[in-house]
Amino acid sequence: MAEHTSETSSSKTYNHRNRLAAEHSPYLLQHAHNPVDWYPWGEDAFSEALRRDVPIFLSSIFQFFQLTLKPPLTLSSSILFLFIIIIFNPWNSIDSISFSYAFANWIYAIMRFHLFEVGYSTCHWCHVMEVESFENEEVAKLLNDWFVSIKVDREERPDVDKVYMTYVQALYGGGGWPLSVFLSPDLKPLMGGTYFPPEDKYGRPGFKSILRKVKEAWDLKRDLLVQSGSFAIEQLSEALSTAARLDRLPDGVPQRALKLCAEKLADSFDSKYGGFGSAPKFPRPVEVQLMLYHSKKLKEAEKLNGANEDLSMVTITLQCMARGGIHDHVGGGFHRYSVDECWHVPHFEKMLYDQGQLANVYLDVFSITKDVFYSTMSRDILDYLRRDMIGPNGEIFSAEDADSAESEGATKKKEGAFYVWTSREVEDILGEHANLFKEHYYIKPTGNCDLSSMSDTHNEFKGKNVLIERNSNSAMASKFGMPVEKYLEILGMCRKKLFDMRSKRPRPHLDDKVIVSWNGLAISSFARASKILKGEPEGTKFYFPVTGTTSEEYMEVAEKAASFIRKNLYNQQTCRLQHSFRNGPSKAPGFLDDYAFLISGLLDLYELGGSVFWLAWAIELQHMQDELFLDKEGGGYFNTPGEDPSVLLRVKEDHDGAEPSAKSVSVINLIRLASLVSTSKSDSYRHNAERLLAVFEKRLKDTAMAVPLMCCAADMHSVSSHRQVVLVGCKPSAEFDSMLAAAHASYDPNRIVIHIDPSDDEERGFWEETNGNIAAMARSNFAADKVVALVCQNFTCSPPVGNPKTLESLLSK
Repeated sequence: MAEHTSETSSSKTYNHRNRLAAEHSPYLLQHAHNPVDWYPWGEDAFSEALRRDVPIFLSSIFQFFQLTLKPPLTLSSSILFLFIIIIFNPWNSIDSISFSYAFANWIYAIMRFHLFEVGYSTCHWCHVMEVESFENEEVAKLLNDWFVSIKVDREERPDVDKVYMTYVQALYGGGGWPLSVFLSPDLKPLMGGTYFPPEDKYGRPGFKSILRKVKEAWDLKRDLLVQSGSFAIEQLSEALSTAARLDRLPDGVPQRALKLCAEKLADSFDSKYGGFGSAPKFPRPVEVQLMLYHSKKLKEAEKLNGANEDLSMVTITLQCMARGGIHDHVGGGFHRYSVDECWHVPHFEKMLYDQGQLANVYLDVFSITKDVFYSTMSRDILDYLRRDMIGPNGEIFSAEDADSAESEGATKKKEGAFYVWTSREVEDILGEHANLFKEHYYIKPTGNCDLSSMSDTHNEFKGKNVLIERNSNSAMASKFGMPVEKYLEILGMCRKKLFDMRSKRPRPHLDDKVIVSWNGLAISSFARASKILKGEPEGTKFYFPVTGTTSEEYMEVAEKAASFIRKNLYNQQTCRLQHSFRNGPSKAPGFLDDYAFLISGLLDLYELGGSVFWLAWAIELQHMQDELFLDKEGGGYFNTPGEDPSVLLRVKEDHDGAEPSAKSVSVINLIRLASLVSTSKSDSYRHNAERLLAVFEKRLKDTAMAVPLMCCAADMHSVSSHRQVVLVGCKPSAEFDSMLAAAHASYDPNRIVIHIDPSDDEERGFWEETNGNIAAMARSNFAADKVVALVCQNFTCSPPVGNPKTLESLLSK
């Protein structure tokens, strides 16, 4: 269980206190003592801007940075030039307009370059801009005198951040955090960017210069400025209001999209270090999911060479990631991304959404290969979460920061300080085993961040070591003249010693916010682990930081997290979710991601052995998702409920990035639900899935690589009949658990597992109401002294089988 101390509870004294002091977000609280008179997003700030007749400065932060890819739409560069001309030409003469047009080209080039750079940078820039500008009394005076300043935590209000990040991306072709945007009092964007230095330097306009120019433009050419902002929002709204051309995808589109995406990913594969694309390398689990799915489809078509090539790309990638510095070898789990091509030096924050997805893909590969390397890695991730990221009531926290102090009492934080080691530290801690450990993890007195020219471009880690494995365990054990098992025992013991010493260091800041969508991803991985890991050979040994957690313990984590959300973030009267929790529910409503990811997690929780209660809740949430987000005319789902007038754009986003698109997840949810319920409701789910996919027909045809999970979802929807495994027997029992584990032992995304105990009144009543065919099947095959399984497809079921090995064999065909 997490025992971090929140920095926001410090007893430190401050000279300033603004309105953010009353907020719950840890990031807003970090700015509560800036001299800037910050407001949180809300009516108070909007009213104040109208009363004072001044523009708004909006700063949106995402503490833990993620890459933002170029969006599929752009605004005309002439609009950007118009903005810049208005702002940087406070006179109204023709000569000055021509000068400003040339100047606009210069600013445009700077901003495009600058935004691209920041888009690949780290969250240092959030901290840097706070220190340089928001803690600066002179900058604060300009902001307080001329603007109403609003600070947004994009994890709390992704809907607000999305509007203005889309604007910045559309203008400049990219974006990142911190997001800095100037708005009119009616919230139309006037100008935007990311990080600005306080003074003009390196050929870039400084923040103080930007403030003065925006102030001048607001005073002298306000009408033009507001008109341009309104036009930008109109263009974005039109571009983002995607509607289906047809009621369903044309035949062949799903198969071609899946093939195209797999080919594009294969073309970008790094055969030396694994991964798809070049540095910086982000673990994008949806790419792995697509390659695994495509490999299975090729295998079913008896195209074994292609299937093995796809699987090989996945295994090389997951092995290289696990051995690289992006993996926390001492404490478990994965950092956000690697700055170099060899997965060595990471940006050190840890995100819950990465852990949940990566645990699942390692579980998938274990279920295909039966290699305990992959099952051990899934345990590594989940044991890290159990130890460091779970709250007292089962809630799962969001993230850990990249930066921390190098020693107690130090005021300055450094990237990765908690995770890196000097050679001398390792020697002092490990004693007789130091040389073995240092050679295994490439530890050197001068530091080891030298494997790539991109690993440490600013010499931040000079003399420091980021642990990385460059040789196999068997080769190293042979070199040191000992059995592999003994060698692994020594490594585990050494890691435990380093872990204990590391625990005495100042910890990175813990984001103890609970986000529904990210918890949904983690619930899925814990639930799946509870049964898939039963396939590990008996007597499998684990070495620290893997602890040998039992299946029951993993399932308990999943159920407690789901129970926390239901109790604290779900209104049983309205059937609606809230987005997040910290010291109480947030003001933000649940967004599409929250519903889709939680439904997915609940379906896994049920299918892997949880109560039918979780399935009933998933069905209830799907109904509410359809009510709140479904575009009944154009098809598909909007990201937001559309009930907040301060959110100017309602978007149907499809990109499968660091997190999967809620649209892709929703299609898979609808397919799964359609296989569980009666015919009339099943038809409705299938229709909504068809229409959703049809909305993104062009995307699937033209840029399939941007939507790998949607490619899988489209193919899954095109499958005429999904395989249903129906388990019938008394629960709980060891026999039932064994049969359930056998049902999930093989990799098959097109399989649905239904389990029912006809002697349980609640279960029997649920299935009689939800799907009478399942209830009848259970009644006719129930015997109190045995557990049986029926495998059904195309309206035909196999004879009942009562042996786990027989069931595994049947499902492997």
